[in-house]
Amino acid sequence: MKLSVPGRTTAAAVVAAVTLLTTGSIAGAAPAPEAAAAAPDLPVANVKAHLTQFQSIATANGGNRAHGRAGFKASLDYVKAKLDAAGFTTTVQQFTSGGLTGYNLIADWPGGDTNQVIMAGSHLDGVTSGPGINDNGSGSAAVLEAALTVARTNYQPTKHLRFAWWGAEERGLVGSNHYVSNLSSANRDRISGYLNFDMIGSPNPGYFVYDDDPTIEKTFKDYFAGIGVATEIETEGDGRSDHAPFKSAGVPVGGLFTGASRTKSAAQAAKWGGTAGQSFDRCYHSSCDTTSNINDTALDRNGDALAYAVWELSS
Repeated sequence: MKLSVPGRTTAAAVVAAVTLLTTGSIAGAAPAPEAAAAAPDLPVANVKAHLTQFQSIATANGGNRAHGRAGFKASLDYVKAKLDAAGFTTTVQQFTSGGLTGYNLIADWPGGDTNQVIMAGSHLDGVTSGPGINDNGSGSAAVLEAALTVARTNYQPTKHLRFAWWGAEERGLVGSNHYVSNLSSANRDRISGYLNFDMIGSPNPGYFVYDDDPTIEKTFKDYFAGIGVATEIETEGDGRSDHAPFKSAGVPVGGLFTGASRTKSAAQAAKWGGTAGQSFDRCYHSSCDTTSNINDTALDRNGDALAYAVWELSS
C-alpha cells in the first residue's frame, strides 16, 4: 500500500473519500474492470503423486503402460476416476491400432463459450520397454493436476476448457489423429487453441517452447521470462507429438518440452545448468524411465507454465 503524503485535505478529497466508502467507487470515475482470475500455482507434489500412481500401475502390469496393454487402460481408469469425481464430463473414445484396442480420454469442464475451446493434452501411453514416467507420465500428470485445479478453484473461464489424454502416440500419433479426423469441420473450427505437453520433466532439462502459433508461444515465453528462465524454440519434437494432427487441421497449437535423446550443449548447460555432452533424457524409451528419471524443478516450472497458459488463454 502506498503511503499518502501529509498535506491539506481538500473538500473534493473529502467528498471522494466519503463516496468511496459508501459506494465503493470515486464519484465520476468509471468502475474498475473485473480482473481476470490469476493462474494458481500447480502443486508439484500433487503432480509427483500422479507419477507415483503411474509407476505403481506399470509395476503391477508388466512394467509398462503401452498401447493395448493392461497398464495403459489402468492409467486411463485412474485419470478418469479423478476427473469424474471433480465434476468433469468425461468421454472415452475407442480406436484400433495394430490389432489392439486403444483409447483417448476427453474431459470437458462445464461452462464457458463452447464456440471458443481451449484444449490442453498429452499422450498417456508409453513404450513397452519401460514405465514411461517422463515420456509421458510427466505431461499427463501435469495436465491432470491442471484440470483438478480448475475444479478445486471453481475456475469459470470465458472460453470452454477441454483436457485430453491420448492413446497410441508412440505408434504414430494414432489417438490424436483419430480424434481430430473424427471432428466435424464446425467442431474443429471451435477449437481456439491446442496446448501439448510431452516430456516436461527430463532429468537434464532444457526449456523448449513450440513456435507454431505466435500468441501461444508468447504466452509461454512471457511466463518463463517472468521467472527468469531462458527458453529456446523446440525443434527435436517437430511433428512427433500430438499437436501435429491439430496443426495439420488448421488449429493454433503450442506446447512445452524439456528434451529427449539430443545432447545438451555447453551453451545450454551454462544457461540452464545440468550436464553438457549428455542427453536431455538418458532414459528416453528405456526401462530406466521411472520416477527417478524426473527433474523436480523442470516439472514444477513447466506445470506452472501450463496452468498460466490455460488461465491466460481461456479468460
